[in-house]
Amino acid sequence: MTDTAGTFAAAFAALFVAHSVGDHWVQTSWQAARKGDRSRPGHIACGRHVFGLTVTKALALLLAVLVLGLEVSALGVVLGLGLDAGTHYWADRRHTLTSLARVCGKTEFHTLGTPAHPGHPVAADGEYAPTLGTGAYALDQSFHHFWLFVAALIIAAV
Repeated sequence: MTDTAGTFAAAFAALFVAHSVGDHWVQTSWQAARKGDRSRPGHIACGRHVFGLTVTKALALLLAVLVLGLEVSALGVVLGLGLDAGTHYWADRRHTLTSLARVCGKTEFHTLGTPAHPGHPVAADGEYAPTLGTGAYALDQSFHHFWLFVAALIIAAV
């Protein structure tokens, strides 16, 4: 038996790890390439990604519940994972998070590491040098981490 704070900490840790696994290992290349498209295939790709991600998070949470003896309610788990899935889908449509970055005055940071940024990385020949580290990725992940925090609070408190 754990207290609410312990349940929150364990739930957050499980969700955080599962988020990384689901976003980078479970997501297919097809989903990653198309989930932001403003088309039916884009919606399908994003939906499939979020489904796989949510299953990954549910399994990690279940493992933590069983091993650590966490007391959680079905309602709390459904609400927490549901909110997380909904916000993840919203952000991963890409144009939505891009719009939020613009509203928050983060457009320049959002383009960091891409050819659109004035200080983009260049190769020796002066051409754009692709990088995995982009402002868009950092904003995406921090947005998801915030909602993982909220989901863990709900799972622990409801």
